[in-house]
Amino acid sequence: MSGPDFRRDGTLSAAFAQKIAELAQDMKLPDAPIKLMEVCGTHTMAIHRHGLKSLLPPGIELISGPGCPVCVTPLRLVDKALSFAMLPGVCFCVYGDMMGVPGSRGSLREAPGADIRVVHSPLDALALARRLPQKVVIFWGVGFETTAPATAAVIKSAAQNGVKNFFVFCAHKTMPAALRLLLAENRRIAGLICPGHVATITGERAFAGLSVPAVIAGFEPVEIMEALYLLVRQIARGEARLQTAYRRYVREEGNPAAQALMGEVFLAANAQWRGLGLIEGSGLKIAPEYAAWDAEVHFEVESVEAEENPVCACGDILRGEKGPRECPLFAAACTPQNPLGPCMVSGEGSCAAAYKYGGF
Repeated sequence: MSGPDFRRDGTLSAAFAQKIAELAQDMKLPDAPIKLMEVCGTHTMAIHRHGLKSLLPPGIELISGPGCPVCVTPLRLVDKALSFAMLPGVCFCVYGDMMGVPGSRGSLREAPGADIRVVHSPLDALALARRLPQKVVIFWGVGFETTAPATAAVIKSAAQNGVKNFFVFCAHKTMPAALRLLLAENRRIAGLICPGHVATITGERAFAGLSVPAVIAGFEPVEIMEALYLLVRQIARGEARLQTAYRRYVREEGNPAAQALMGEVFLAANAQWRGLGLIEGSGLKIAPEYAAWDAEVHFEVESVEAEENPVCACGDILRGEKGPRECPLFAAACTPQNPLGPCMVSGEGSCAAAYKYGGF
């Protein structure tokens, strides 16, 4: 039998916390806290679940960033997805978290008469298209570099096997350009915990050259605390470089096979991010060679230009400018049972994490 996982060893987490406290004491921290951002929603949930913020000394603050793909999907794309789902004869396939994201006309969960099915992967959607040749099956591809290769693989498989009733509504995004824009606009971010699973695909190079200290980290408590220690140590030394604390999975070159697959099926495109606006080259669109499986090429749907809820603070939270409790809707009008913004819907959302583990 294997022993306990050292990555959840509370003694090790406490040891890293002590090292961080010693560095902070030697640094004589300024009145304004040093803000360290965990980019990934999986990190956000783990930090709240294990109470890691409570281990940090005064003067060092953890804030959340735009690493939840559900949360950064803008209202316009939610509305467009609803339009696709309402087309006659369409079976619309989505990941579960996308069902509850509110659009200007309601969420997918509330779509009257639509055939909407939750899938665990795009492979499930492709298999459904094969089983239901009389249906048009549209898969909503959402996610960062972690999930984009799987979407590329099913598009290529559909092409190779002549599956004519399968289409993808591609809303995939890529992380590096968004981080660079975020750091340029929010100068208060002193360091970044970068997403380990994205880096397994992109490699370290995608996160090189950031303007602040950055550490690629795993998702267990000890791994996150180690990343925080490395960030604070860099700040104490006046450094700003990339370190990898997730060596068992992350390589400098990443996953060449996954990168080649994405390069074949997708092209870089400008993409709209909730809270960040339009970011050049931060999205993926289906290449012309695979246009026969592109839902946006084959189906004309209504383009709705609606305004985001001005009271909802999701955009500010995704930029690291506010925390969930600073939103006037949090835990009052907006709850997991009645979400008004995507940060409360997603299992990786900052508001959902703060609500679930904040005693509400």
